[in-house]
Amino acid sequence: MAHPRRKVGVTFSGETLTHFGGLLLLQAFFQRITIRRQLTRLLRRRERNSQYTLGEMVLALLYPILLGLGRIETTTLLRRNGVFQNLTGLRTYPDPSTLRRFLSRFGKLGIASFLKLHDRFRTRLMKGTRANFDLDTSVLTVYGNQEKAEIGFNPKKRGRPSFSPLFCFEGQSGVSWEAEWLPGNAHPAPLTIPLLGRAFSKLPKRVQKVFVRADSAFFDQKILEFLEGKQVSYAIVAKMNSALKNRIGGLRYRRYGSGLEAASFLFRPPTWKKTRRFVVIRRPVPEEPSWQLTLFEMQGFSYQAIVTNLDLLPINVWKFYNGRATAELVIRELKEGCSIGKIPRKDWAANLAYFQLVLFAYNLLIWFKHLYLPKEFRNLNIQTLRQRLLWVPAILVRPQGKPVLRLPKSYPYKEQFLKTLENIERRKIKI
Repeated sequence: MAHPRRKVGVTFSGETLTHFGGLLLLQAFFQRITIRRQLTRLLRRRERNSQYTLGEMVLALLYPILLGLGRIETTTLLRRNGVFQNLTGLRTYPDPSTLRRFLSRFGKLGIASFLKLHDRFRTRLMKGTRANFDLDTSVLTVYGNQEKAEIGFNPKKRGRPSFSPLFCFEGQSGVSWEAEWLPGNAHPAPLTIPLLGRAFSKLPKRVQKVFVRADSAFFDQKILEFLEGKQVSYAIVAKMNSALKNRIGGLRYRRYGSGLEAASFLFRPPTWKKTRRFVVIRRPVPEEPSWQLTLFEMQGFSYQAIVTNLDLLPINVWKFYNGRATAELVIRELKEGCSIGKIPRKDWAANLAYFQLVLFAYNLLIWFKHLYLPKEFRNLNIQTLRQRLLWVPAILVRPQGKPVLRLPKSYPYKEQFLKTLENIERRKIKI
């Protein structure tokens, strides 16, 4: 027999409650990497008629991105959160209009210093002696009258204006290494060499070998010459022109599993100055690969071609290139987990600043995972990480005057939470 529902009263008297109990972990991480001190040292310009320093305003924008609040309007939740100010050390939290106005000023006057800070973190926190750079672009559709939003390639919303950022990710860690905020009609190839130059310049001296992977948007002789001049290994999808099509049909292919076949040959397109190596992969038409690689079909096969200077078997060149799928996953994380497509302002400078802040917030989460999380949590995507460690209901109490954050007794990830906190307290990082 069902019991009758008890009448439950409602009061609004809780002042030290939060559903972001995992903010304690982020704040401990920030203290370990001295992010507030770093911001204060580099961003010295004073804000006129403001109760917040530049560093505090930057942090006020980073926290909602890290916590997954989405648009700036939703930051109102933090202004009324009973624990947020106590844990973060922010005396108060700016209202959304203040944050929007700050973005415009910051994009014009403070972004250069901020980028230097971000580069310092990238260089200091990179591990190993090898770097895999994955180039990619994305389309961010807009619905207002944002400055420099243009109509360009937009497969999902044809005819809509957009921005088309250019990315360079470090493939082993997933860190956003370099990026450019571009109008929707910009072609990436002419801007790739300057971007790669900046990416190479911030590599630690211990990095001895650099690899670059890219799709056909970056199939350009000048890019290849630049990479060869830097002694960089590359694998870039080739655009299938008529001369290349005529060559691949008569090649001798070696058969592998699942009907996949591979071959390689030396070829110089008519407009090129030198001969380069091309690897061709073909598969039966029913097994269609991704749209970036499906170049054309012939005699029941779909063909894919990659230009490379790697001294590997053709099948291994293809496998190496396929590692670039990490870039697509990162872009999805930036869109779904960090709201990179939530364009906050109409002016270009503000949107540029927000773009760079999102990339920094994303990288902070990646470094947080790799440096301090237990092994079983390091491969979590951003949303799952938030659900398990950051979005935790808690209450802040002060027994005997000492602040204590009380989490639910039934919290299923207690061990991982405490292990993360222990790792942060034990492992020192020098920035």
